[in-house]
Amino acid sequence: MDVNREIRLAVNTGETVLGVKESKEAAASGEAKLVIVSKKCPEKKFEGDEYEGVQVYHYKGTNKQLGSAAGKPFSVSALTVISSGESTILSVKG
Repeated sequence: MDVNREIRLAVNTGETVLGVKESKEAAASGEAKLVIVSKKCPEKKFEGDEYEGVQVYHYKGTNKQLGSAAGKPFSVSALTVISSGESTILSVKG
């Protein structure tokens, strides 16, 4: 699976939110299906009960690379998938 392609497809055809604060809110409300965090995002930002039951994928790239994969001209430390649309990103492991 090309993770970058699947991220872009999820952003374009599904429902996603960007940012640590927004990811935490989506997880706490039960909407989040998958949280993707860049390797530069501090791990402690994703500790807590609100992430229980939500898959967290550790993206191998930096914030800038995750932003680029999402088609954004800025850095993204966390991206949450609420609905994957036409993407198969929810089957990603790790």
